[in-house]
Amino acid sequence: MPITVFDAIRGNIHSFLGGAEVDLALGGAGEKTEATFIREVIAIEGRPYLFTARREALPFTGTEEVFCRELLTAFAALYAGFRQEGYTAHFRTALLASIMDITVARALRGDHRKAFWPIQQLIQLLKNLSYQRYEGKPATTGFLVHRTTLPELRKLIRYRKHTLITLQPSQAISDNFFKNPLAYRFIDGNNLFFVANILMQVTGAIRTSDTENHNDVERITQRELFSLVRNAGTGAFAVTVNEASEIEVMISPDKLLVRRKGVWAIFDPDIVRSFLAGSIDESSVDDLLWTVYALSKIRHGTVILIYNRGARQLAALKKGSVGGDDPIGRLLVSRVKGRTIGDLKHSGTLLRILSSDGMTVFSSSGKLLETGFIIDTSHAREVVTGGGRTTAASAASFFGKVIKVSQDGPIELYQDGRQVYRFG
Repeated sequence: MPITVFDAIRGNIHSFLGGAEVDLALGGAGEKTEATFIREVIAIEGRPYLFTARREALPFTGTEEVFCRELLTAFAALYAGFRQEGYTAHFRTALLASIMDITVARALRGDHRKAFWPIQQLIQLLKNLSYQRYEGKPATTGFLVHRTTLPELRKLIRYRKHTLITLQPSQAISDNFFKNPLAYRFIDGNNLFFVANILMQVTGAIRTSDTENHNDVERITQRELFSLVRNAGTGAFAVTVNEASEIEVMISPDKLLVRRKGVWAIFDPDIVRSFLAGSIDESSVDDLLWTVYALSKIRHGTVILIYNRGARQLAALKKGSVGGDDPIGRLLVSRVKGRTIGDLKHSGTLLRILSSDGMTVFSSSGKLLETGFIIDTSHAREVVTGGGRTTAASAASFFGKVIKVSQDGPIELYQDGRQVYRFG
């Protein structure tokens, strides 16, 4: 029966792990044989069960392995509570609705000897808030959950030149926390955040300092908030409801748990770094991957090719350019060609280039080769089908690594004509 019940959540785990194949079988050994596999043994009703996950093209990260262990622990605990005859459907429904929330809350709590309910309660409140509108606009808010003392936190905030607004006495997060619209209109999760301890007692609010020195990508991806999380004690995290009505959980050093379209996913930069390793200059990788996440968050589609051939072959792949032979377009493109990803990002140009139509092509040294590029898909070595961006991404991936962002948010990685990973 555990295997039958596991089938109810197989799809969620498959999505959470970026498209990995997952299974649960009776018995087996949990030794990890290679980086593209996860093997974990868990005892259910006194019998060993082997959980496996397999992703051929990309190794699993340590964060993904941790979350799989938490998920299996939650699965075993829930199963133990629903062993009565005739309640199978009840259990499957409860499991499907709750297990990923429980996994996220357990992982954020860290200390498994202590209850995770306060964190789960916050997640549930933010889930409810994500469906709320105020005068036609999505409700947004944010929390910084610190794991250090208040004096140390105040010192950090002063050092970062932020402002702490103290709340005395502290306010526990309860079911009616957002009853007053100011809790999500004034504290909007952009540069104003509630400050809470791990027991979910709100002790104040923080206003981050003027971000005029931050470019658009850093602002959209909350780099300043990430910096606070990294310095607010081991296990600190931040959680926001953004303007796309998604829940974003930021954990140290630079990972995101995102609840999008009712499903949890993990944005782990180590996955993209692994995918691009050896294909592009290392200094360009982080600038590119956070720009890609920014595009996903603001719902702008793009296709990016990291080209691994010569200039003459690239010219042969070109079917045309967006806008054709427009002189203004030629002038604008000539101003950015040859510039590096880092230079384009810090000047604010990269986000605008990637959110324009057509494919963007970079060299292995991270320099812009083409933008608004329309690829001749007949050069692909096999039949490629799908929408416009999917077809272009699949065809281009025979000539280098490809990152595609869909207009509705998902990020996909392609190589050798096939999709090897999907986030969101």
